[in-house]
Amino acid sequence: MQFALGLLIFLPFLTVIISIHELAHFGVARHYGMKVTEYFIGFGPRIWSTRRGELEWGVKGLPIGGYVKIAGMNPYEEVAPEDVDRTYGAKPAYQRALTIFAGPGSHFIVAALLFSLTFFFFGDFRSTVPVVGSVEATLNGSSSPAADAGMRPGDVIVRVGDVRNPTQDQMRELVTGAVTDHPNSPIAVVVQRDGQVIQLEIVPELDTVEGVTMGRVGIVLGTERIGLVPSVVAGVKEVGFAIEESIGQVGRVFGPQGIGRIVTLLTSDAPRDQQDATSVVGISQQVGATSSRGDWGTVLYFFAFVTVFIGLINLVPLPPFDGGHLAVVAYEKVMHRTVDMRKLIPVSAAVIAFFVIFVSATMFLDVAKPIPTP
Repeated sequence: MQFALGLLIFLPFLTVIISIHELAHFGVARHYGMKVTEYFIGFGPRIWSTRRGELEWGVKGLPIGGYVKIAGMNPYEEVAPEDVDRTYGAKPAYQRALTIFAGPGSHFIVAALLFSLTFFFFGDFRSTVPVVGSVEATLNGSSSPAADAGMRPGDVIVRVGDVRNPTQDQMRELVTGAVTDHPNSPIAVVVQRDGQVIQLEIVPELDTVEGVTMGRVGIVLGTERIGLVPSVVAGVKEVGFAIEESIGQVGRVFGPQGIGRIVTLLTSDAPRDQQDATSVVGISQQVGATSSRGDWGTVLYFFAFVTVFIGLINLVPLPPFDGGHLAVVAYEKVMHRTVDMRKLIPVSAAVIAFFVIFVSATMFLDVAKPIPTP
């Protein structure tokens, strides 16, 4: 059930991201006067298409990507004499580069929007300010200490005992310490609520969670809500963080260590972990499990991070990725020599074959050894 739910959520999202990516290529190519003859989501047999002028657009049977067909990009394509000036190769290097970069570049813009929405609607998860996310009505079969004290979701905890402006970690330590050092003794807690400062007294109690005995008051800490402008600023900054993190992941997943890990998982009883490479199947499983808990903030953040990751994959400087085309443009500009794209077809075929094998292996592992849900 969780997998089906995740698939219903993730696949439409992926389709939208692909559509925007290809639409960015299309828009910039048309802006610079290039002839665009096809715009399709998916590969393989046509499911549906329509034609408007010289452009055919529609959907194909395999929803594993998409493409825009720009005149002159296929080295085996015959171009009519009247269209030569409108081909990809006839345009200046900067126009070709911008046309190619527009696709992966759109990922970073979309990711900034998604990150901003995450911060605006669900709060700044990087903040260490303890904010009450929810209050448990009962604890150990009776009314929870937080409920008895009148604590409410959204309360910002500004003092616990003698500690002013505690961090979330300090809040947890103080609650546990109060139970250990002074059992059944009240703790003075000061919160901010709707612009008012409110003083509360809470008596933490012992509770056992997953075999660990600790002090609890019956609250789940949430995230600090921030305004629209701070959310946008934080969202843009988060793209930078996601790019840095994704670069490390690309190297780890597709490098010798990552390939070796796949082989080990396929040939042994070694269990999967959270850092392992995954496919659409595994991502759908994780999204389904997270959304079934109602944790939509995490789902939205995850979508933004995946958007950045896919954008970076597209910038890998190997054909047939967009980064490969950018590398060709840079080479031609620096060396003043035209690259025969037909000679790069074996490289493209090898890259495609590698990814087909890699994706097939991770899909098999996602079914046989699902990654544990955090």
